[in-house]
Amino acid sequence: MRSSRFLLPFSLGAISMLGLVLAVTWSAPDTLDRLHAALGYQHPPSAAASKVPAATPPVAEPRVAIAVPPAVPAGPPPSPAEIVLPAAVPGNALELLIPVQGVLAASLVNTYDQARGQGRRHDAIDIMAPRGTPVLASSDGVVMKLFRSVRGGITLYELAPDRRTIYYYAHLDRYAPGMAEGRALRRGEVLGYVGDTGDAVPGNYHLHFEVSTTADPKKYWGGVPQNPHPLLR
Repeated sequence: MRSSRFLLPFSLGAISMLGLVLAVTWSAPDTLDRLHAALGYQHPPSAAASKVPAATPPVAEPRVAIAVPPAVPAGPPPSPAEIVLPAAVPGNALELLIPVQGVLAASLVNTYDQARGQGRRHDAIDIMAPRGTPVLASSDGVVMKLFRSVRGGITLYELAPDRRTIYYYAHLDRYAPGMAEGRALRRGEVLGYVGDTGDAVPGNYHLHFEVSTTADPKKYWGGVPQNPHPLLR
């Protein structure tokens, strides 16, 4: 009987102590892990961990080489020094066609001697016509210069076959398609259209037509003016 009374309290105390140890171990997983490590026990991999794929390193996108065409230099238009001039042809350089389509000689007004701003003389005649009326080459020749100026607006200089006479067409609305410096012109060919560009009064559509002569056809702008009115009549 004594041994039984003695063992019963001892058994209850041992059970209580074991429960306390288990509670502390369960609440501290790291303590349990250290205990397992000390005993040489290894945890099997969990099902969730076995399903997680390994991280895949990023793959760099391939670079596509884009071919860039080489830049094409935009060269200046041909200058008069580069234009091959036609051989001089004597004869009909001043047998001129009225350079506006449909205009009769009787309707031409001689404005050659009229005064202009800053003490200038007109040195040309104005041929009135509706906007867009074709402007014709007054003679055979070659285009010396296409130029846009403050006074003349859209202009064209033509060299006659004698290589001395320059025809100047100004206040054009636009050039005819394909018009270019160095192009040969035939008498009566359309080279542009009547307009009011430059210092012309807006809506005052007309062709400003000049004739000049020069010893050097390269200096197409500096010739000695001639009155075109009697040449056209």
